[in-house]
Amino acid sequence: MIFSIILALVFNNIEAQEKKLLTLKEAIQIAVTNSDQATLAKTKVITSKLELDNTKNNSYPSLKASGQYLRLSNANIDSNIQPNSSASGEPSKPLKAEQLMLGQVNASLPIFSGFKLKNSIKTSESLLESEKFTEKHSKEQIGLQVVELFSSLYKTQEMTLLIEDNLKTANQRVKDFTAMEENGLIARNDLLKAQLQVSNIQLALDNSKKNTAISNYKLITLLKLPENTTIEIDIEAIKKELKENQKAFSGERNDLKALEYKKAASESAVKVAKGNYYPSIALSAGYIALDINNIVTVTNAMNFGVGFSYDISSIFKNNKQVKLAQNKTKETEIAIHLLQNQINEDLFEAKENYALSLKQSLVYEKAVEQATENYRIVKDKYDNSLSDTNDLLEADFEALQAKINQALSKADVAQKYYELQFANGTLTSSLNITQN
Repeated sequence: MIFSIILALVFNNIEAQEKKLLTLKEAIQIAVTNSDQATLAKTKVITSKLELDNTKNNSYPSLKASGQYLRLSNANIDSNIQPNSSASGEPSKPLKAEQLMLGQVNASLPIFSGFKLKNSIKTSESLLESEKFTEKHSKEQIGLQVVELFSSLYKTQEMTLLIEDNLKTANQRVKDFTAMEENGLIARNDLLKAQLQVSNIQLALDNSKKNTAISNYKLITLLKLPENTTIEIDIEAIKKELKENQKAFSGERNDLKALEYKKAASESAVKVAKGNYYPSIALSAGYIALDINNIVTVTNAMNFGVGFSYDISSIFKNNKQVKLAQNKTKETEIAIHLLQNQINEDLFEAKENYALSLKQSLVYEKAVEQATENYRIVKDKYDNSLSDTNDLLEADFEALQAKINQALSKADVAQKYYELQFANGTLTSSLNITQN
């Protein structure tokens, strides 16, 4: 009964695992659309757009309306307006006001502010463009992250398969050696060596499965897939994509473009700071309605004119603001120079790494042939008592290691190729990734 329950639980757990076959292009498309990093980058663009809209709002006329109702207590009123005398010739009573009502509507339109408004808009526009290119670079980084996780997952999956196959061979060898040892054909020491190899292979298998689980979890987390999803890599599709994508590298790094627009924004900020040296002029118009009970009532009091303001202290104080803005521009210029150097170094290193991976792949392919043939020869010698157990186990290990190296090198070629595309700023475009 207990055994049946355990089997049912194991079966349900297997059923709960959802397998998903993905190509590299599909995975990157999901990541640049659904990942938290992509959402954050897109949100920053929206924020920058709203900041630009708010800056532009400052160029529109402002219209304000206000009203007040006040109760007055024992107000002393001195007026040049003489009250009417009473019919009996007696002096009139003193003026008495108990309440005040005031309504205003004011409109203002800036017509000159030392070009601060114009340059503030330019600053916001440049920052918006910078954020757009930052979003594109973020998606390139996300794409590279997917490439690295895909490569890691493929490597661990291939290692697991190879080790499992080798473990079957090693277990069979232990069975054969056990029978031979019981019949006195080999020494017990040879059996122990075969058993030790099985233990070592099992440890390597467990470690490989652990690494596969970690890589799979990181990938499904990035892609925001259900936790029970097991990614199956469509390696044939990836090979096809890699073959089709072999092209000349020509691109422009989005992070460099983003920094260049930040420089343009800082240059506009310098002009904004210099604008404080100039006065501000604005057209103004308004309407006022006033009522002080028993005293005066004013309606239809329209007004219009020109407003002028100038902060005289800016002649002395604003110099620091201008120097601050200029220094920030200089910082951005230096940052651009440093980034350009870093890009050149990254691109050179990526080219060298890709070229090396291609050479290593050819060597590993040859090594598999050599190790396989070596194992065959040693096995024949062992069967004919011309070599010992150490030679057999060593040849078996070398054959396994050669196959693992070959599998890893295939993943490295693809990874280094796309790392080169990233360094060139063309990772997502090379795969025709749609960016919303």
